[in-house]
Amino acid sequence: MKVYTLLGFSPVAAHQPGAQVIRLKAEDLGPSLFTNDAAFDRQYPEHFQMLSPKHWTPLAVAHIAAGFLAESGARVLDIGSGVGKFCLAAGFYFSETYFYGVEQRQELIYLAEEAKQSTRLFNVNFIYANITQVNFKEFDHFYFYNSFYENIDTTNQIDDTIEISEGLYTYYTQYLHSALDEKPAGTRLVTFHSLEQEIPSSYKLAAVACNALLKMWIKE
Repeated sequence: MKVYTLLGFSPVAAHQPGAQVIRLKAEDLGPSLFTNDAAFDRQYPEHFQMLSPKHWTPLAVAHIAAGFLAESGARVLDIGSGVGKFCLAAGFYFSETYFYGVEQRQELIYLAEEAKQSTRLFNVNFIYANITQVNFKEFDHFYFYNSFYENIDTTNQIDDTIEISEGLYTYYTQYLHSALDEKPAGTRLVTFHSLEQEIPSSYKLAAVACNALLKMWIKE
């Protein structure tokens, strides 16, 4: 098992054969959004900037996670993509992989689409839907930043536009477990701050990072 650290991390060593690290010039992106988290988050309204430390994936974490998932032509799904930060960062770092975010809050989808316009990334798309409405067969690999957790920790709820409950946490967790279990061998999964209840036993831990809060799995 590999252990990655943010300091000195080499994305070339972590991504899959065929994927490339493409660093676009700042002028090609308008504002230099990917310089640091503060620069990236400033494109969102202040309320959503304040949510970033608990709800949006840090750029350095996104780089490591996307490096593990990136594969030329692969379709990666971010389960609960929020304002789109992971997908946009991942799409910027790995231009030969397609990143999709599914999000059930319409306002967050709107903000994600607005941010996408700033980046002009062709390999990023967002889906306005509940996770149970997504066909997992259409995707190769997955990223999960425990988007179900607010159902059992209401103090960190993003807003009050959707129903939350412990019952929904259990339902979504079981649903994701079943969907992942049906994927073929070789499917990759990255979890961040996960309780690991959604991970089938067929997925084996391949690497960890960020004090083991970021975990990388491969289905056998």
